Amino acid sequence: MKKLINDPQDVMRDSLAGFAAAHSDILKVCFDPVYVVRADAPVTGKVGIISGGGSGHEPLHGGFVGQGMLDAACPGQVFTSPSPDQMEAATAAVDGGAGVLHIVKNYTGDVLNFEMAAELCEARGIQVESVIINDDVAVQDSLYTAGRRGLGVTVMAEKICGAAAARGYDLGRVAELGRRVNESGRSMGMALTSCTVPAAGRPTFELGEDEIEMGVGIHGEPGRKRMPHRPTSELIAHMTDAILADQPIRDGGRVIAMVSGMGATPLLELYLVYRELEQILRGRKIAVSRRLVGNYITSLDMAGCAITLVQADDELLSLWDDPVLTPALRWGI
Repeated sequence: MKKLINDPQDVMRDSLAGFAAAHSDILKVCFDPVYVVRADAPVTGKVGIISGGGSGHEPLHGGFVGQGMLDAACPGQVFTSPSPDQMEAATAAVDGGAGVLHIVKNYTGDVLNFEMAAELCEARGIQVESVIINDDVAVQDSLYTAGRRGLGVTVMAEKICGAAAARGYDLGRVAELGRRVNESGRSMGMALTSCTVPAAGRPTFELGEDEIEMGVGIHGEPGRKRMPHRPTSELIAHMTDAILADQPIRDGGRVIAMVSGMGATPLLELYLVYRELEQILRGRKIAVSRRLVGNYITSLDMAGCAITLVQADDELLSLWDDPVLTPALRWGI
């Protein structure tokens, strides 16, 4: 294993220290317990937006803390859920008196720990709502979940709910928007290689020279099937067909599309993937109204990509276009 690390046990904290130094104008990092928070938090009268999960998926979630998106994020150790005390502290830190929304990927540890944190916060008089993201169409249950896994729609929900909160929407309305985004969105990923968790020092799983994992999870969980590598046009058609079979979009429908790398796939290839995706959607009379191409929700050094499509109406597109200023996403400011 060759990685730019000091001690495998200190990867998360060392990285967060550098992250805080690089983006001190936008956010700060608290280390006891660990959470990332907006530099100007709490914002009085605004609904706070929090998300979190295991490290190793950067820029998710800390990279989306800032104006117009998340108020705080709770990072766990690599591929490990953050603890309830992290979530409780982060929730209290961003409570501006209008309540706090928790955006939670559907992984068992994340869901249970966020639920415990919400109970602790409500006992302190902080109103909390939760939105569960479960957009991965690949499998119904996995090593980490009961039900579908949370994937790329997490980014969409964080942006749209963050914009709604910045506009002054109340907690109930922001939560309902988050649920609507989740219901409107679907994702699927694939892996060309495994990832290597620093503490383990070896690949999470093995793939043959000419094999891919279709429908892989972001922690390296098995997907729908292991299959021979094929031309990218065929792989993206397979993934898009699976998404649209699960979430049919009528002719003339509009989507926000995201092609996210898994961490080790160059932009040269991700833009090729996007070209294939847009050609397929155009052939089905589906318009891509907004798009993201790059690394947004990753799996350490895994090679591969994930596709996310969210059906969009005028309100969702308007909120998507609102200003955002975070380390990983910024426009309009």
